[in-house]
Amino acid sequence: MTTRAGFVALIGEPNAGKSTLTNRLVGAKVSIVTHKVQTTRARIRGVALEGDAQIVLVDTPGLFRPRRRLDRAMVAAAWGGAADADIVVLLVEAHRGVTKGVEAILERLDEIGTGRTVALAINKIDRVKSEALLALAADLNERHAFAETFMISAERGHGCDDLKRWLGAHLPEGPWLYPEDQIADLPLRMIAAETTREKLTLRLHQELPYQLTVETESWQEREDGSVRIDQIVYVARDGHKGIVLGRKGETAKAVSTAARAELEEFLDRRVHLFLQVKVRPGWLDEAERYSEMGLDIKDAK
Repeated sequence: MTTRAGFVALIGEPNAGKSTLTNRLVGAKVSIVTHKVQTTRARIRGVALEGDAQIVLVDTPGLFRPRRRLDRAMVAAAWGGAADADIVVLLVEAHRGVTKGVEAILERLDEIGTGRTVALAINKIDRVKSEALLALAADLNERHAFAETFMISAERGHGCDDLKRWLGAHLPEGPWLYPEDQIADLPLRMIAAETTREKLTLRLHQELPYQLTVETESWQEREDGSVRIDQIVYVARDGHKGIVLGRKGETAKAVSTAARAELEEFLDRRVHLFLQVKVRPGWLDEAERYSEMGLDIKDAK
C-alpha cells in the first residue's frame, strides 16, 4: 500500500473557522475555539488520517493588520506556515465575502502560491443563500487560480469529508510523519496551557485576553495514575490580576474547573490543576514567552 503524508496550512482572516476546521478534520479538540478573534497564537499542528494518507494540519494564527509586537509575530508565523506547507487552504467566511483582509491575503497568495497547491474553502455556508455562494466562489476563482473549491460548514461538518478526502489524495507519497495514534505534535504541557487560556478567553472580555498568557510550570505524574499540573497566568498590569482572579477568586476557580474537566477528558485520567496569577509587565517583550507560544520574537520586530 502506498502511503501519503504532508502538511496542510489553513489560512484566513481571524475567526474564519480555521481552528474549528482543524478540530473537525482531526476528530478531536487540538486547537482553541472561541468567539473572539486572534486567539490562535502558535502554528498548532493537528494530525488527521484519511485512508492511507496522514494529513498534518497547520492551524495558523489569523491574518490581519498587525498593531502590536505579538501581532507581528503571529502574522509572520501564519505566513511561515503557509510557505512551508504542501497544500494551502484559504478559508473565507461566506457571509462576509471578499473583505479588504481577504483581498490582502489573495495578493500575498500570488507570491507564495507559485508551485504550491492552493484550495479554497468557503465556510459558514449555512449563513447565506446558494446564489450568493456561487457568486462568491466565481469571484474568488477569478482573483486566484484555486486547484479546487469547497463549500463547507466547519461547525456542522457539511462538506468537510469531501475536503478531507481531497487533501488526502493530493498529498505527496511518502511515509507517515507521526505515529498512527498521535493527533497533535504539541507537547502535553502546551496543550494544557492552551486549554486554560481558552477558558480564560471565553470568560474575560475586551482586550485582556490578548494581554495574558498561560504557561505550564510543572507536570508531575502521580503514583495513582493522575497528574498534577501547575500553571502560571501572566498578566501585564496589576489591575488585570484582580480581573483574572475575580471576586473572592471565583473567576480563576471557574476557569480552573472548566480547564480541568476538559483535560481529564482529553488525557483520560484524573487531573489536579493549580493556577497562579502573576503580574509580569514586560512579558510581551520576552523571548522566552514567545518561545512558549511557538513564536519567534525576531518576527515581532
